[in-house]
Amino acid sequence: MLEITLDQCIIYSAKEGEMAGLNSEVKRKQSHYHVQTEDKGQKVHYVESVIFKSGKILSSRKSFYTSLINYPDIKQKIQQIIEKQHKECLEEISKGKFDHL
Repeated sequence: MLEITLDQCIIYSAKEGEMAGLNSEVKRKQSHYHVQTEDKGQKVHYVESVIFKSGKILSSRKSFYTSLINYPDIKQKIQQIIEKQHKECLEEISKGKFDHL
């Protein structure tokens, strides 16, 4: 089983108006995957994760946070969404969900 922790991810933070997120390079069996998760910004209110294999998009997902817009700790809430969603993508790879592609 593949084991990736968030401390092995490249984390990039945002200045005001920029996107924040996580990037991971993952090798499973003979395949190389790239997982990118980022906050697409408060104009569109969602976090998107994309899983790539050899430059091809295998999967993507969005988590909308519109209901959190007025929370005083929205930045922390968004960071939690980013980390949870990114980890879920890494777990799917580790479980072999994309091995057949």
